[in-house]
Amino acid sequence: MVQKVLIVLSCMIGLAIIMSMFYYQRREPIPLPSAIVEQNQPDEENATTEKAPLVPINVEDRIGYSLQNDDLQITYDDGNTWTLVPIEKDKLFEGEYQGNKTELIDNSFILTENDTAFLYSEGVVKVIHSQNQGETWDETVVSDRVPSIRFRKVVFLDDQFWYVIFSADRTMSSEVSFIYITTNQGESWQSINIPDTTRLIADGGFVDAKTGFMSYGTINPQEPSLYVTNDQGETWEQAVFDMPSKYDRVFVIARAPFKEEDHLALIMDQGPNGDYYRDGLIRAKFISTDNGHTWEFSEEVEPENEEEG
Repeated sequence: MVQKVLIVLSCMIGLAIIMSMFYYQRREPIPLPSAIVEQNQPDEENATTEKAPLVPINVEDRIGYSLQNDDLQITYDDGNTWTLVPIEKDKLFEGEYQGNKTELIDNSFILTENDTAFLYSEGVVKVIHSQNQGETWDETVVSDRVPSIRFRKVVFLDDQFWYVIFSADRTMSSEVSFIYITTNQGESWQSINIPDTTRLIADGGFVDAKTGFMSYGTINPQEPSLYVTNDQGETWEQAVFDMPSKYDRVFVIARAPFKEEDHLALIMDQGPNGDYYRDGLIRAKFISTDNGHTWEFSEEVEPENEEEG
C-alpha cells in the first residue's frame, strides 16, 4: 500500500515539474530595466533627419524651384505643391563654371507657365524639358562632343524655334563657342556657324529664327564686341556702335538684344573694372533700326529699371 502511494506521489511531482517548465517557456520575457529605458527613448535619428519644408526660389509670380534635400523640384503655386524633376542635382552644375550651387545658373533653365527646361552636361550636353508643368518629361542630346562647358544658355523662342548656346575648352582668354538650334521641339539639333573669334562669350541670343547675336569680351574689354547674323548663322558681321565720347571705354559688354516696339534694343554693361557712376551699377541702353547692324545710344539705365524682352 505504501509503495503504491509513493508511486502516485512521484508521478504527481513529475507532472507538476513538466507543467511548470512548459509554462515558463510560453510566457512573455520580462525586459531588463535598461531595455525599458531604451524602448521609451525617442528616435533621435528620425527626429533630426526630418526634412524641412521646401522654400521656393521664385522665378516669376508663383512659379519657382527648390534645390533643397539634393533634389530639383518645381512649383507653380508658390510652394503649395511640388514636382520632382528627374535629374541629379549635381549634373546641373557640371562644367568649368559651376555657379554657387545654391541657385541654378542664370540662363541654364526655362521655367514658365507653359515651358520648363533644364540645360546640363554629363560628358554630353543635354536638355530635359516638359510642356505640361512636369507631368511628363522628354530628354534630348544637344551635342555629344563637349566634355566641359562654361557659358550656357537655353531659350525657347516659340513653339518651333529653340536654341542652345554654350562654350567649352577655355584656355586663358579664349574658348570654343557653339550654337545649336532645333525646329522640331528637340527631336534633333543642328549646329550652325559662329563668328570668327575665340574670345570668351559674354552673351548671345536670337530675336527671331533668322536674326541672332553673339557678344564677346569678358576680360578687360575696351569696347563692345557684338556680332549679328540675319541668315541663321550663314554669315556674321560685327555690329557698329555710335558711342558718345564720354562713355568711351565705359560701356563695353553688350547683352543679347531684344525686340522693343518697332526696333531692337540692348542693355550694355560696364566692364569688370567699371567705376563710372555708382560703382559701375549704371548701364546703358542702345537701339537699332536696321535689324542689329548699327546701334545708337538711348539712355543711361538704373538696374531696377531695366526692361529686357
